[in-house]
Amino acid sequence: MQRKKEKEEKIKIIPLGGLGEVGRNMTVFEYKGKMMILDMGLGFPGEDMPGVDCTIPNSNYLKGKEKNILGIVITHGHYDHIGAIPYIMPQLGKIPIYTSPLTKGMILKRQDDFPNQPPLDIRIIEDGSQLKLGEFQIEFFHQNHNIPDNLGLTIKTPLGQIVHTADFKFDSSPVNGPATNFEKLKKIGRDKVLLLMSDSTGAEEEGHSLSEKVIFENLEKIFKEAKGRIVAASFASLINRIQQLIVLSEKYGRKVVIEGHSMRTNVEIAQTLGKIKSNKKTLIKAKDIAKLPDSQITIVCTGAQGEEEAAFMRIANREHKFIKIKKGDTIVFSSSIIPGNERSVQSLKDKFHRQEATIFHYRMMDIHASGHARREELREMIAIMKPRFFIPVHGQYSMLVRHAEIAQEEGLPNENIIVAENGNIIELSPEEISKDKKKVASSCIMVDGLGVGDIGEVVLRDRHALASDGMFVIIAAVDKQAGKVKGSPDIISRGFVYLRASQELLKETRKRTVRIINRAAGSGGAVNWLYVKEELRNKIGQFLFSKTKKRPMVLPVIIVV
Repeated sequence: MQRKKEKEEKIKIIPLGGLGEVGRNMTVFEYKGKMMILDMGLGFPGEDMPGVDCTIPNSNYLKGKEKNILGIVITHGHYDHIGAIPYIMPQLGKIPIYTSPLTKGMILKRQDDFPNQPPLDIRIIEDGSQLKLGEFQIEFFHQNHNIPDNLGLTIKTPLGQIVHTADFKFDSSPVNGPATNFEKLKKIGRDKVLLLMSDSTGAEEEGHSLSEKVIFENLEKIFKEAKGRIVAASFASLINRIQQLIVLSEKYGRKVVIEGHSMRTNVEIAQTLGKIKSNKKTLIKAKDIAKLPDSQITIVCTGAQGEEEAAFMRIANREHKFIKIKKGDTIVFSSSIIPGNERSVQSLKDKFHRQEATIFHYRMMDIHASGHARREELREMIAIMKPRFFIPVHGQYSMLVRHAEIAQEEGLPNENIIVAENGNIIELSPEEISKDKKKVASSCIMVDGLGVGDIGEVVLRDRHALASDGMFVIIAAVDKQAGKVKGSPDIISRGFVYLRASQELLKETRKRTVRIINRAAGSGGAVNWLYVKEELRNKIGQFLFSKTKKRPMVLPVIIVV
């Protein structure tokens, strides 16, 4: 009985997303059956997910336990931390969400895209706020990132104190917001930290992350030298960078156009909350560009990753109604490249070069800084907190491993470090930390248009087949009385062969189709048309492969008349 009681009193930490990946962040903290949830973010589809818009955490573990969820804490407003809220919250019911003012504004604005959902119960917390959720006593502390209102948290429990850094970097000279409060961090560390959970995104990067002050100084060099318009692209949620560009534009006598729906929305929210400041006449609309000389115009827009529908791509393709690139314009890529987007970004650069613009990007000079701590800062965070146990979070598996190595170098024994994966059940007590042999469901839930979770392996496999070898449709009308095909079957090919150049192949395909159907339809008795379609699919598929070495998706259509 005693052993069972001890097991029940352990804290369970269950990552449903964010480990072994960058994005889809969501973690459950559970004690005596009561739970709090940290973040609820979306992930970005890989190249093996054609047509998928995004991925979200698998929340099946929470089904039937909704009444045990005490609250949801959101650390900051990036989509990999808030993006899954519209998909998961309707399943959980009216559970309070605790977050900072800017993050609340961004969550509510996103809800406008989901008009039929019940209203969210969002409650404001800030740096220094204290919150009691059952046995979890939480205090929030400011962390520098590349978006304002980013909060780390300490979670005091009956078993000890847990510290979660959230996404962070140490910046002693940020441009938009207070510097890292090292005294507060040291005070937390002196209160004995049982477990530290720390951001691992920069764990493979040596040294210290760049200060926003350095970025500001390098951007200013561009503003000093630019003779024509400046067109700067960044992430819509990178509020700090947008503020820097506005400040520099005002200093050098430029008006600013904000292009891209998501960026305009974020700027409006940030302005309302005082997180972005500008003079009244600084921001203008794109249609007013023609009224001013080029040297007085800055355009800040979305699309630095080469997204097809973003403003930056429309400008590059000369499809924007008011903005056409010309010689003398300066193009600034003020963001790093997300892995997988290299080709689309390179294509963007080439298009701007062909239009004789001057281009600057982060590999030429430091005009973008990650919002994530590098190895030197991660080491410093561990040294400040002096935790007994350590879990690296937020990052690809290799990043988690490298972060765990830093913890070992700082003196933590290997048995006190858990490199976890999504779905692991981590059990924490004052004496030990361990992984349960059991796991909870943590597979990606794919979102495609209005469909949530209706895309599975079969659909993805079909999409890969269509992308690889195309589609081959055979349409045959069958005379029910005669038991024979009427006329010649029609054939439609998409992405497989060019029909006009493949007449012999089509002729033989029609012959084989007629033979297969006539044999089945003329045999007497009831015809199993599902079986006939399967025969056509297999036999015609084999024939096409023997002739072309391609495997198109064969779709037989039989019309019985």
